[in-house]
Amino acid sequence: MKRTLEGTNRKRKRTSGFRARMRNPDGQNVIKARRRKGRYRLAV
Repeated sequence: MKRTLEGTNRKRKRTSGFRARMRNPDGQNVIKARRRKGRYRLAV
């Protein structure tokens, strides 16, 4: 039997990678907020 959720890396990068975030203003705000908070990883 397979596990219920097996993600794919391509999909993951395309939707929540750094360049995907920078593509629109809302995503840029996400990166800014994570920088402000001092996150070790800004995006996947």
